[in-house]
Amino acid sequence: MKIYNPLANQPDNPLTRAVKEGYGPLAFAAAFSLVSNLLYMALPLYTFHIYGGVMTSASVPTLLVITFGVLGAFAMSSIIDHYRAKVLINFGVVLDQRVSGHLFAAMFGNNVRGAPQARSQAMRDLDTFRQMLTGPAFGVVFDLPWMPVFMGVLFLIDPLVGAVTILGAGVLFGIAVLQDRSTRPLLKDANDAALKSYGFTDAALRNTEAVRAMGMVESLGGRWATFRATTMGASSVASERASYLSNLSKFARQVIQVLIIAIGAYLVIKGKIHSGLLFANMILGARALQPIDRLVGSWDPLMSGTRAFDRLMALLAGYQPEKDQMSLPAATGQLSVEGVNFAPPGAQRYVLQGINFRIEPGEMLGIIGPSGAGKSTLSRLIVGITPVTNGTIRLDGADVYTWDRTDFGKNVGYLPQDTELFAGTIRDNIARFRDDVDDSEVVWAAQVAGVHQLILRLPNGYDTDLGETGHVLSAGQRQRVGLARALLGKTKLIVLDEPNASLDAEGEEALMQALESLKAGGATIVVVSHKPSIFRSADKMLVMRDGRMELFGPRDQVMARFASGPTLRAVEAG
Repeated sequence: MKIYNPLANQPDNPLTRAVKEGYGPLAFAAAFSLVSNLLYMALPLYTFHIYGGVMTSASVPTLLVITFGVLGAFAMSSIIDHYRAKVLINFGVVLDQRVSGHLFAAMFGNNVRGAPQARSQAMRDLDTFRQMLTGPAFGVVFDLPWMPVFMGVLFLIDPLVGAVTILGAGVLFGIAVLQDRSTRPLLKDANDAALKSYGFTDAALRNTEAVRAMGMVESLGGRWATFRATTMGASSVASERASYLSNLSKFARQVIQVLIIAIGAYLVIKGKIHSGLLFANMILGARALQPIDRLVGSWDPLMSGTRAFDRLMALLAGYQPEKDQMSLPAATGQLSVEGVNFAPPGAQRYVLQGINFRIEPGEMLGIIGPSGAGKSTLSRLIVGITPVTNGTIRLDGADVYTWDRTDFGKNVGYLPQDTELFAGTIRDNIARFRDDVDDSEVVWAAQVAGVHQLILRLPNGYDTDLGETGHVLSAGQRQRVGLARALLGKTKLIVLDEPNASLDAEGEEALMQALESLKAGGATIVVVSHKPSIFRSADKMLVMRDGRMELFGPRDQVMARFASGPTLRAVEAG
């Protein structure tokens, strides 16, 4: 017999594989549910014997025996339910261990590609989905298959009772389906608008200073209010519909229970069933309808889990875990850019075109050009953040994008335009949060970056906690700490994008001394800047305009060629 597999048509990814691994634990949970539901039959049997035997025989010993028996059955049922919950909870822990790491990697991959879903919302979605699978809401899935068992027993008591119960179950299920169809689109719209409002709020808070300085609170609040109004409008309509249908379901369930009691009483009066079965009817009827009642009550968490699963599947679409690769020797720093063209995903034209150059170990390349020339894009390609569209960028002959990222990071230092530090100490940030970094390596990087003395003047030195945003430090100080992070481990390829943008004269002099020291140590350096003064130690210069190489060659020749030309004036203006 072919068993239904809900994941049969789903793509293979870490999430679907983890759920499939849970088929075993879910089967155990289903077996526990079988025993628990069978033990529940002790209650209608107990009431039948009470009213059908004990009340007529007045036998106290019989009363004690069956009472302790049913209490034992209930105790066993409680223990089984506990272990069923424990199995599901353990499955949830394993699911998180199997998926969360891949999800974390996929979030960063999608952030690089600009996908809007690559946010911390993904981790909340994983928690929502996991809680759905392991919480009380999912327990109704194990109880639904036993509805026919209880209805079958009701049919054995009397076909009329069974027919009324089946009809009532159909009505309740129809109300549940109607509730889903009438509220699901509204809840989706509300959820999408809520995610937009959260993202908008996060962006505004990250730019608090600009928002307050330029009086943007009111205008941003208006835009945020539109998202919020959509959320509240859709969710309130959905809640009203859900409340109406929930109350309708409650009324229908009460009508059915009354009908079951009335029919049972009628059958007792006519002598067709024993009076003891009247109460058994009530208990079995309520138990037969309970899964549908729970399904209606659990509809929101079940649907929330389903929507979270869909978003996770979208995030993991196309994700491939990094494969273990052979470790390469430590880099010497030879960098070659070979026929590189690049267009971002969805772009209609190349933003970089025909880029070719080569830098030898120990050389420094300065990249200059007006804003929008493609300088920062090229720097991101050099450190392998995104793949090139055509061509190859190689470090010591190996493609920088396919190189194992952890191994590659030990050979490369990178300072982006916007220096972001992480929650933790200054030491943690300079050490890149690696456990294998000695204090001496951290101090060396800080000394070369010219930030060692500045750090020592802080209240807790290298152990100063930066908080969530690193605003304990000024913009210039953050940039210098970011430079120290880039220099950690005496890296052989160092790429700096506007490293002097936030530096004062003292900081810029310290930066240039650091560059000279790194060159003397054999490091290959690529510096992007609008300020020609930073290039005093450069060996070669690359002038870019509109994504193309306008000139490449020795520094003195390039600077002499454009000393008074329009390109340099455009660079300084940019």
